[in-house]
Amino acid sequence: MGNPVERKPHAVLIPYPAQGHINPLLGLAKLLHLRGFHITFVHTEYNYKRLLNSRGLKALDAPPDFHFETIPDGLPLTDEAVNVTQDTVSLCKSVRENFLIPFRELLARLNDSAIAGLIPPVTCLVSDFSLPFTTQAAQELALPILLFSPASARCLLSVLHFRTLSDEGLIPLKDESYLTNGYLDTKLDWIPGMKNFRLKDMPDYIRTTDPNNFMVEYLIDMTDSVLKAPATVINTSEELESEALKALSSMLPSVYPIGPFPSFLNQCPQNHLESLGSNLWKEDTECLEWLKSKEPNSVVYVNFGSITVMSPEQLLEFAWGLANSKRPFLWIIRPDLVIGGSVILSSEFVNEISDRGLIASWCPQEQVLNHPSIGGFLTHCGWNSTIESICAGVPMVCWPFFADQPTNCRDICNEWGIGIEIDTNVKRKEVEKHVNELMVGEKGKKMRQKVMQLKKKAEEYTRCGGLSYMNLDRVISEVLFKQN
Repeated sequence: MGNPVERKPHAVLIPYPAQGHINPLLGLAKLLHLRGFHITFVHTEYNYKRLLNSRGLKALDAPPDFHFETIPDGLPLTDEAVNVTQDTVSLCKSVRENFLIPFRELLARLNDSAIAGLIPPVTCLVSDFSLPFTTQAAQELALPILLFSPASARCLLSVLHFRTLSDEGLIPLKDESYLTNGYLDTKLDWIPGMKNFRLKDMPDYIRTTDPNNFMVEYLIDMTDSVLKAPATVINTSEELESEALKALSSMLPSVYPIGPFPSFLNQCPQNHLESLGSNLWKEDTECLEWLKSKEPNSVVYVNFGSITVMSPEQLLEFAWGLANSKRPFLWIIRPDLVIGGSVILSSEFVNEISDRGLIASWCPQEQVLNHPSIGGFLTHCGWNSTIESICAGVPMVCWPFFADQPTNCRDICNEWGIGIEIDTNVKRKEVEKHVNELMVGEKGKKMRQKVMQLKKKAEEYTRCGGLSYMNLDRVISEVLFKQN
């Protein structure tokens, strides 16, 4: 029979080191663990420290067959007290230059532990799609690798066409005026799976005038490894993105939609890993107590995610728009939300909202969205927030900021009809109007019905026997744990 430690499949999972990438990959790690895998989850040292700071020293206590490892990120050390998301461009440059060697060394250490009989040998890698070095490491060790997209199928499809946009001369933009002269309304109907899609609906990295823009180059490089990877999993479902998934399936060797994860994990009977969280900011759980005192569906939840920043003027417009709507609201304001300084809200504003507004620095978002008193979500439209909102049956007011958010916003508002968009150049009157429309208007009522239907569908897809559930079984047997 041999040692039972040896027979267990052992997956090493590594996210791109930012909050919006860590959360969903940890969700996938939990799903694989529930399917009998030994899990090694790899953080950067910087984020590991942040996790312990935000969640306490026991934060990463997990069963012995679910453990955490770290590698350095190669960036200059920042002040320990500074709790901020690292700069995207510096991080991507470092991923390209500094991650392969420490990752290789980590895999060698894990295999030494396996030889000593302490853990099962590594049998597969699961990597964020934006880490090309992992494909090289997998080839060197002849290990199967699964790429994971923390973004939507539509976003991945968009990025896979960046090279074509560049070859066709559609990007970079000729000059700054192209941002405002209507050029971004150019239709992209020639891309399969992107009906009624405009340049402005693409991930916003294309809004550049620089022919050598680093992020565009990085993403084009990344698509090369995605196109070659034997398999890609996406935190989405056929119900949400059938057209984009169909188009991806004609470009990639195999695509497995296995989401939405929140529904999947909520339905797992023995989710003993529930307490294992990944928030890099300290959660304020008092807001859950505060929500208990509010009527069902009455509170607007406001959170712009982990990276979005805004000017002090934009913050003021949001603040007074929310105050003037007269609706109760819970607003998450991160310490680094405002560009160039701390958040200062006038005493006049604080007095105005004292009976109905609560401001917190971070919160357990899924618990908040699933609270009966939440009736709407004012969001930046990150993919995790979008999916969590759908799984909680909560309609949205959208203020996309960067990256894949314009793409998600377009789907939320135009494709699924579960959200209303606010102009980038935000004005308090518009915030007030849209918040009221969302909470008590006719349009809000329709959006609520539609999002409840999507929530039910998400539960069907991730239940035993559902399409996403079966896709997870398939990806395990076809890619991660092939029995020869």
